[in-house]
Amino acid sequence: MAKEPIFDIEKVKKLLPHRYPFLLVDRVLEFTPSSDMQSRVGAKAKAIKNVTANEEFFNGHFPGRAIMPGVLIIEAMAQAGGLACYTGEESPYNLIIASISYARFRRPVVPGDQLVLTGEVLKDRGKIVVIKCQAHVDGDLVAETEVMAQVTKNEGN
Repeated sequence: MAKEPIFDIEKVKKLLPHRYPFLLVDRVLEFTPSSDMQSRVGAKAKAIKNVTANEEFFNGHFPGRAIMPGVLIIEAMAQAGGLACYTGEESPYNLIIASISYARFRRPVVPGDQLVLTGEVLKDRGKIVVIKCQAHVDGDLVAETEVMAQVTKNEGN
């Protein structure tokens, strides 16, 4: 039986500025806010991305052997990390990726896989956050990275 989402796709769209084809989170299963009211450090989110054969990027990556591009796996993890930064207000900010560190890909992600994406805020310096991100399929780690992102005021989605 599927776990009930904490945030369904409509709530995700209120929190993230991304839209099709770049909204890469389908729902959020778990959310743990930071215990520190002055910081996002320790906040966590666990989200799902269902990878289907209908994804447009599979048309060219690669014909005859569809593999989800690594850059899109990183983007999906970063979006889950952005959701970890949720503060209880609906999208008062956007996160813009400033750098990616320690990116590792353990195995290909293919149509039919369900990516379980996790993000945990490691550092919060006000306008800059560092988020540890991972992606799992069937309990196996398939990718991981640390994302540094600039926090900017949301000018409207």
